Parts: sequence; C-alpha cells; structure tokens
Amino acid sequence: MKALTQRQQESLRFIRDYTLENSRPPTIREVAEHFGVTVKAAQDRITALRKKNFLAPSDNCSRSLRVLVDIDEKEKESSEMVSVPLLGTVAIGKPLLCADNLEGRIFVPSPFLRKGFEYFALTVKGESMVRAGIMDGDTALIQQCDAAEDGDIVAVLLDDAVTLKRYFKEPSRIRLQSENPDFKHIYCQDVHILGKLSIIIRIY
Repeated sequence: MKALTQRQQESLRFIRDYTLENSRPPTIREVAEHFGVTVKAAQDRITALRKKNFLAPSDNCSRSLRVLVDIDEKEKESSEMVSVPLLGTVAIGKPLLCADNLEGRIFVPSPFLRKGFEYFALTVKGESMVRAGIMDGDTALIQQCDAAEDGDIVAVLLDDAVTLKRYFKEPSRIRLQSENPDFKHIYCQDVHILGKLSIIIRIY
C-alpha cells in the first residue's frame, strides 16, 4: 500500500469525518468546497486515493466515496509494533547491529519491551538450553546490556557466534551453563555479554 501525500491524508480524513457526521459521504464538489480547490483538483485527489486502495472504486454515483482504510487507525496499529533487528553471524570487530550482522527484522508488540532499552533478536540453534524451555528454531528477544547477575540467561559472543547460556560468576572464572546434561558448560576468565534474554517467541 503506497504512502499518501499530506493533501491526500487531509482529504481522506475529511471524507471519513463527513461520513460519520452525516451518515453519507460527501460529493466531490463538497470535497472541493471544503478545501477551497477546483472540482478537478478534488477529483485528482480522489482518483489517487482510489488507486492507492484507500477509497473504494467509483460506482459512478455522486456520493460513492467509501473509505477502505482509516489511516489514523493504521498508524495506531503500526505504532504498537516495534521493529527489532534479527542477528545472523556476528562479524568480529564490527558494531553489533551493523548491516553485515543482520539477517532481517521482526516486529514485536511494544508492551513486550521495556521503555528506554534497546533490543535485538536471535534465532536459537541447537538444544543446549532445552531445560530452560528454549528450543531449536525459537526466536530469542534480547535486551541489550553488557553485564549480568548470577542465573541470568545471556547472549554472549564466543569467537564469531552468539550463543545463549546461563551466567554464573565463580571466584576465579565465569561459568556459562548449558541447560541440557548432554552439553558441557563453558568456563572462561572473561566474556563478551551482548544482552539478557527477555522473551522467547515460538511458532507452532
């Protein structure tokens, strides 16, 4: 669906509001009079709105202006969804969310996200975290941060791969714990934390 110009948006809102107030749509002449333009100019706006599928096709009646898409409702729906970058293979030495690291984007309802934080998403690969309810093929939504507390499930950068593990800080090392007895834990002196697990998204 193509974007509307400012004048087209104004015309569409007028047609919508007029129809609600009068229980019938305006004529093209009434649209022209409202905006102080010629009938031809009003007709051009209407034609553009029909071509962009915001108004119903003409049935050659004088009052055939029927709104198909309420742009204010459409904008409200869009504002309730947040675009989150989906990471692929992470290139060492490049910013986390640079184009080389991205596979695409997903859209997440804004109530799922905490205000003031940045997020990214990962596609889970493997079964090392199954006992935490994280399955192969799931989408993990990660809240960006560079620190964690014991027990947090974190996204960490190991070599050139991002993996999910449960974080524990031991006296002389860090334990990245798997949640599957078939997988060994990872021990290291330092770790590059990218963020903490916020939500798991699964499509059945």
